[in-house]
Amino acid sequence: MTSRKKQMLTKNQKIELVKELSEKIKVAKSLVFVDFKGLKVKDLTELKKSLRAEGVGYFVVRKTLLDIALKNAGIEGVSIKGMEGQVAISLSNNDEVAAAKIIDTFAKTNENIKLLGGVLGTQVMSAAEVKALAKIPSKEQLLGQLVGTLNAPISGFVNVLAGNLRGLVQVLNAVKEQKA
Repeated sequence: MTSRKKQMLTKNQKIELVKELSEKIKVAKSLVFVDFKGLKVKDLTELKKSLRAEGVGYFVVRKTLLDIALKNAGIEGVSIKGMEGQVAISLSNNDEVAAAKIIDTFAKTNENIKLLGGVLGTQVMSAAEVKALAKIPSKEQLLGQLVGTLNAPISGFVNVLAGNLRGLVQVLNAVKEQKA
């Protein structure tokens, strides 16, 4: 049996990692923190695949480095060191609810992943608030609903006008028949 030795990062590597992560956090629309302790590799691979399909990043970083990256990105009020378990961060650049929705759905079928909290813009959220965010429809769904709502009165107006025209044609046909 061979032992796996954890590779230690040099100070320069840690500085570079924090710098890169800070930049990603700055441009992210939302962040979700999860405890993935006990998650099987195949399940983690499945989760990462689902997140990647929606343009969401997933990173496992030491808690101390993640705390520094969050502070460098201007996000205050969240302490990763104080969170239980092994913490990973999921960053969504396109859709504010994508990461929360995917992880919440995944957590329903896998008890080894737990939502710990998140950040929406610069607003820190609790785990309950992240779950509430996950229930909000995606941006595409909301835009579709908006288009449908805007289109409904127009469709009704067109039907009313068409009904008036049909009625006028029927009246004219009736007059024509009477005179014939």
